[in-house]
Amino acid sequence: MSLDSTDYKVVRNLMDQGRITWSELAGILELSAPATAERVRRLEERKIIKGYTALINPEAAGCELAAFIAVTLEHPHRATFLQRVQELAEIQECHHVTGDDDYLLKVRCRNTRALEQLVSENLKGLPGILRTRTTIVLSTTKETPVLPLQFPADSETVQG
Repeated sequence: MSLDSTDYKVVRNLMDQGRITWSELAGILELSAPATAERVRRLEERKIIKGYTALINPEAAGCELAAFIAVTLEHPHRATFLQRVQELAEIQECHHVTGDDDYLLKVRCRNTRALEQLVSENLKGLPGILRTRTTIVLSTTKETPVLPLQFPADSETVQG
């Protein structure tokens, strides 16, 4: 990844406060605002910074149900499944995993009826789906987009 200590500071601060101004970030980094903007632009070009987004409270926005869906596939059908995953807005995350299942999906829906439609029609309706196993989330204690970055010269783990 080869980030220097200033790159780490940029990433840590943007993870914590994505709407920080170039001037405010420059003050933290002890750089000029143009130099800070250029450093961020380079991190974006290197795909270290993938983009910017607002963090929305799912319940307040009407997506009150969270669930994890384990999916087992017949392997010739992987491309069709992965394409459908990209198309379904309810699927927030898709992880290729080890163990009995092939994929683990994190989904958010309005309610159980919407979850049923997602599983029964949108997933089980695909060719090659051997099995799904759904676990509904009762409550969430911790959920964060902040990565536990550690600069190689530091001995402490850096969290936004």
